[in-house]
Amino acid sequence: MTARSTSTTATGLVVVGLCCQEVGASLAVILFPEVGPLGMVMLRLVFSAIVLGLIARPSWRGHRRASWVGVVQLGVALAVMNGFFYLALERLPLGVTVTIEVLGPLTLSIIASKRASAWLWAGLALVGVVALGGGGLDRLDLLGVLFALGAAVSWAFYILASAKVGAAFPKLDGLAFAMAVGAVIALPFGIANAGAALLRIDLVALGAAVALLSSTVPYALELIALRRLPAAVFGILMALAPATAALAGFLLLGQHLTVVELFGIALVIVASIGAVRTAGRRADEVAEPVG
Repeated sequence: MTARSTSTTATGLVVVGLCCQEVGASLAVILFPEVGPLGMVMLRLVFSAIVLGLIARPSWRGHRRASWVGVVQLGVALAVMNGFFYLALERLPLGVTVTIEVLGPLTLSIIASKRASAWLWAGLALVGVVALGGGGLDRLDLLGVLFALGAAVSWAFYILASAKVGAAFPKLDGLAFAMAVGAVIALPFGIANAGAALLRIDLVALGAAVALLSSTVPYALELIALRRLPAAVFGILMALAPATAALAGFLLLGQHLTVVELFGIALVIVASIGAVRTAGRRADEVAEPVG
């Protein structure tokens, strides 16, 4: 297989992963009336933890206390991020929610770049977010926007904690442990939110499907793709998440967005791509100093 075909295949894997994530999110929204957003978080994390545990078969031995602290931090980030995300989805369209959530990693990219030009992308993203509100965020559900911003902040912490855990644990071991921690944290809130609905096998099975679509399949595809794509290219592809979310919301949930809102999503995508490219150039300069 040529380098070009390998890159094309890897790109396809990332796109399929993004589509799976948004189909999973759409299915979760459909289940909200039955199990509630926090019940959905619990089902997603519990089944993701089970599947990852079976796949990774992580070893408990040979890890320092600092590594376990990192696992707990990542588990908390997973639980909080998913909780805020689904609470936002209950009040906002899928495309809008994902676009606001993307501000978390976008902000990290801008800070990491340490370039003045990075603030151009920050300004562009801000214009995009304002456009999502049709000229003012007051037309969106304020609590939903706050939940989405909470998910954005949590995603930034998730990225930082994930890097720490990834360096301390081999393969998927750290993520498997962290997912279990997140599932334990989500358990009481999910039981309180879902109640007797958890006794229905059909709803539990659909919750397992959401976990596979939203977590297991995308993580696996992204892991394979990262072995074949440069990190900067991968980051640019991930920046397309708001577009796939808006499309999934329209096709699966009947969520119509205005032209102004679609323009706002496009601006955030462009800002994300620009920030990733700027951060990538900064990393290249650090790795290969002149002279």
